[in-house]
Amino acid sequence: MRRLLAALAAFAALGAVAAPASYAIDPDHTYPSFEFPHMGISVWRGKFRKTRGTITLDREARTGTVDVQVDAASIDFGHRLMNEVAAGPDWFNADMHPTLRYQGTVRFEGDRPALLDGRLTLLDVTKPLELRIGAFKCISHPVFRREVCGADASGILDRTEYGMRQSVGEGGNRITLRIQVEALRQD
Repeated sequence: MRRLLAALAAFAALGAVAAPASYAIDPDHTYPSFEFPHMGISVWRGKFRKTRGTITLDREARTGTVDVQVDAASIDFGHRLMNEVAAGPDWFNADMHPTLRYQGTVRFEGDRPALLDGRLTLLDVTKPLELRIGAFKCISHPVFRREVCGADASGILDRTEYGMRQSVGEGGNRITLRIQVEALRQD
């Protein structure tokens, strides 16, 4: 999931620059989330409340990197029992695996970040995970007077590949990872 936050790499700032720019992920405006079928009758959505990380973008070279780290115990479905189950040993096992991580490379289409080609580490299992960047925009932050970029990225993973086998067959193994992110330029 941390790597899912790599979607944060969808940050291309206004105008071209000669060197890579560094961005700090804003933990108050970044909430990776999971969506999955609940017994095939509805879709459950949970977000992680604690995230940190960095993004670099070289707009001239049209490249970048993402490193997003997520506190597994911060999962919030808006339902106390589901939060406990999700943080427990059958799902994220937050006591043994407190951090989820997404690391990746930003791929551009023209002048715009469009894809994160990365790796998600979940339950100490690392697998490739591609995230498609949807919305993307950069502006001058009205308070900090520095560039801030925001993006929305998503991808699909098979939870069983990471060892999450609880309730397999009760609605599918596919989880949609969505990362809504904002990051503030540091240099």
